[in-house]
Amino acid sequence: MTGGASFFELWVYLSASPLLWLTLTIGVFLLARRIAQASGNHPLVNPILLSITVLVLLLWGTGTPYATFFAGAQFVHFMLGPATVALAVPLWRNRALVGSMLAPVLLALPAGALTAVVSAVGLGSVFGVPEPLLLALAPKSVTAGIAMGIAGEIGGDPALTAVFVIATGIIGAILVTPLMNALGIRDYAARGFAAGLASHGIGTARAFQVDGVAGTFAGLAMALNGLLTALLVPVVVGFLR
Repeated sequence: MTGGASFFELWVYLSASPLLWLTLTIGVFLLARRIAQASGNHPLVNPILLSITVLVLLLWGTGTPYATFFAGAQFVHFMLGPATVALAVPLWRNRALVGSMLAPVLLALPAGALTAVVSAVGLGSVFGVPEPLLLALAPKSVTAGIAMGIAGEIGGDPALTAVFVIATGIIGAILVTPLMNALGIRDYAARGFAAGLASHGIGTARAFQVDGVAGTFAGLAMALNGLLTALLVPVVVGFLR
């Protein structure tokens, strides 16, 4: 009993420290990545999905409020900006290949962005999804920072949008490899661009696991789709209203 009480007191003390949750977040992700690598980077063994599952169970099991967790995890959140900018490095290294495929990129971008928005909002409308959910769902295929900003501008709930964004990214990262194989698409530039366009940063991370060229085009698609979707969503939502 004394040992249990001491452990509980120690946990109460440590759980209030931002450093604990930062360390756990990084540690859980590194462990999840090791597991993914041991599986041969199988699509179903997604390190982000594993990390989210473990951390959610940990927060739930310990009764830790999200605000307490985020006090430490915000440092990882801050690094999303520099990490996104760093995607320019492989893009620059492959600039000749990107330039040679500029025409297909410019054709695929609006088609993919429009499909992502219209399919989500259109199907939701058909099945009677309430408008607040539709507004949160509309920008689901772009990176969280941009998607939450778009949702706030059109009257959606940014927090709910973040949930849809993460779910979209994980589903896309799991499905992209088997789907592309089933469709017989072997070009890594095309595979990567589709992953980044449909499932933003999580899909881009998956693309880099598979191939450097795929990751480069995924990063390009993620950036361009964020810009285009910010213009498309208000127009589509306004039309449906």
